[in-house]
Amino acid sequence: MSDSDWTDMLAAERMRVDRKFEDQLEASSFSRQQWGLVMTAADFEIDGPENPKEATLRADTSKLSSVMSEIKNLDKRGGGMASPSGGGRAGGSGSGGGGILGKIAGLFGGGGGGGGALQHEAEELAAEYTEKLQSHLEKRGRWETICEQAAGE
Repeated sequence: MSDSDWTDMLAAERMRVDRKFEDQLEASSFSRQQWGLVMTAADFEIDGPENPKEATLRADTSKLSSVMSEIKNLDKRGGGMASPSGGGRAGGSGSGGGGILGKIAGLFGGGGGGGGALQHEAEELAAEYTEKLQSHLEKRGRWETICEQAAGE
């Protein structure tokens, strides 16, 4: 069996969690398009799937730095504002900031790939999303099946 077998089982459940996660996304620095890039770069892993009661779903965000420059570019092209209600502050006020301080921070935050504060926020959001996803799976009685599948690989 391949890694994708158990992760494929997550697809429908992730759509449900995506809807529940909208408020957190709206309050973040990311637009939906930027968040999509974050989630594309994240790989789900289960630590200790042999024991579902102790197992933990986590997002491996080690590839996130590879998409941070594109996430920042989306903001520059106007695709980074999450909502008219004020969410999506990437490159504006808040973490990452604009103006001279934001430009200086960008120099030290790895403008070519690393994301500094923005990448840190993406990692934190991915961890929160993963916790919600595992909780959702447990409530729906799917967690044990997914762990069994992952343990069998």
